[in-house]
Amino acid sequence: MKSSRLLSILLLLQTRGRMTAAELAAELEVSVRTVYRDAEALAAAGVPLYGDAGHSGGYQLLAGYRTRLTGLSTGEAEALFLTGMPGPAAELGLGRALSAAQLKLRAALPPELRAQADRMRLRFHLDAPGWYAEHEETPYLAEVADAVWQGREIDVLYRRWKEPREVRRLLAPYGLVLKAGRWYLVAGPDGARTYRVDQVLSVTPTARTVELPEGFDLAAHWRRTQEDFHARLYPEQAEVRLSARAASRLTGPQARALAATGRPDPELPGWTRATLPIESADQAESQFLSLAADAEVLSPPALRARIQTTLTTLSTRYTLPPPGPLPQDPHGADRS
Repeated sequence: MKSSRLLSILLLLQTRGRMTAAELAAELEVSVRTVYRDAEALAAAGVPLYGDAGHSGGYQLLAGYRTRLTGLSTGEAEALFLTGMPGPAAELGLGRALSAAQLKLRAALPPELRAQADRMRLRFHLDAPGWYAEHEETPYLAEVADAVWQGREIDVLYRRWKEPREVRRLLAPYGLVLKAGRWYLVAGPDGARTYRVDQVLSVTPTARTVELPEGFDLAAHWRRTQEDFHARLYPEQAEVRLSARAASRLTGPQARALAATGRPDPELPGWTRATLPIESADQAESQFLSLAADAEVLSPPALRARIQTTLTTLSTRYTLPPPGPLPQDPHGADRS
C-alpha cells in the first residue's frame, strides 16, 4: 500500500502542481504525519521533491520532472473499462472518441491486464436510467456541452413549469451533470442554478467568456444541491414502528434515517422504532397505509388520527352484510 501511495503522491503533484500536506492527506485519506513521512521517503529515493513552509507553502516537484511510473494495476484497468459510458458519451458527441480511447488503452495493456479488462467489458454493463423512465430528447445537448467546454455564455429559450412557460435566459455554463439518465446544466450568473437540458428550446452562443466562480467544484455543488433538495422534499418527521418487512421497503432518505435512528421497539420484539422524514401528511398517510399491518405511526398525533379516521371509514365501507336466514326445508322439517 505504501508504494501505491507514493506513486499517487507523485502523480498528484505532477498533474496538479503545488499541494499542501493537508490537501495530499485529504486526497489520499491518510494523516498529515503520514504525508510527511512519505515525502521524506520520496526525497531519499532521489525524487526532486521540495516543500515550502508557511501559509502559501506546500510540496512541489522540480520543474520539468515527469515520472514514468504510470502503469495500471489490474483493478485500475478493470475500473477504466467499467466506467466507460457509451450512451452518454454518444449524446455528448464523444462516442467515437471514447471507443478510440478504449481501443488505444486496450492495445497498451499487457496481455494479462487486457484479458481482465475484456472480461469486465463483456460481463458488466451500465444502464443508469430507471425502469419506468421514458427517454427524453435533448436536441441541444451538444450545443450546451460545447458552451461548457469553451467557457462561453449562451442565450437560451427555456421551458419552465410555471407561467410564463417559455422564458429567455443568459446563462454562464459551469458544468453538466447526468442524473438517472437526465442531463442537467449548472449555470450562473445568479449563483449556481440547475436547468434541465431537455427543456432548452434554443441555444445561441454569445461573445462573452465564462469564468468559474473561485473555489467552485461541480461534484461538491451537486452534492449540496441534492442535500438541499431532500431537505425541502421531506420537511416533516414521523415516529413509527416497523416490522422487518416494512423496514426493508424503505428507500432513499427514509432508509438512511432508519439506519441512523432505528432502535429495537420495546413493545414488539423484532420490530424497529425510528424517526423518518416525510413529505406531507397526505403522502405519509398513503405510504404508511400501503405498509398495512407492518407499520404503525406513533406521532405526530394529527397524522395518527388521520390514519385512524381513514381505517374507520374503510372498515365501515367493507363491512360484510349479516348472514341471511337459513334456507327452508321443502318438506317442512325443522333444520335447526
